[in-house]
Amino acid sequence: MTIQEQIQKDMIEAMKAKETLKLEVLRGMKTAIKNKEIEKIRALSETEALQVLDTLVKQRKDSIEQFNKGGRVDLVEREQAELRILESYLPAALGDEEVKSSVAQVIFELQANSAKDVGRVMKAAMAKFAGQRVDGKLVSDLVRAALQAGGKQAG
Repeated sequence: MTIQEQIQKDMIEAMKAKETLKLEVLRGMKTAIKNKEIEKIRALSETEALQVLDTLVKQRKDSIEQFNKGGRVDLVEREQAELRILESYLPAALGDEEVKSSVAQVIFELQANSAKDVGRVMKAAMAKFAGQRVDGKLVSDLVRAALQAGGKQAG
């Protein structure tokens, strides 16, 4: 069953169970995927659909951060509830340790040793994580920290 089929099935269940928040989130997910299909003028692959959902997750995290700064606890709680629903449709994200060791391995393989190599290392690292859920900001921070420290960290 594709992610789109799963969303449709879960929408029907949410309607029957009168789960309004879940239904709203599922409708938003379906709409975001449909808009991307319209933009690309074709059906999305499973990976592309997951990327759309990953974008929605990032948006929720940004909103949570902004609402926390603004002291809007009510909105933070709603965004967190939406985030949990969204994340249930995505594969588990890689752990920080897995990401660190992979970044260190890429740096070693490319023999990167200065801040000038950040772009090259980022491209290779993100290619290595293709198809997996990984926080790009974490990868970027790790790459920059490692290269500023001399890039000679081993995983």
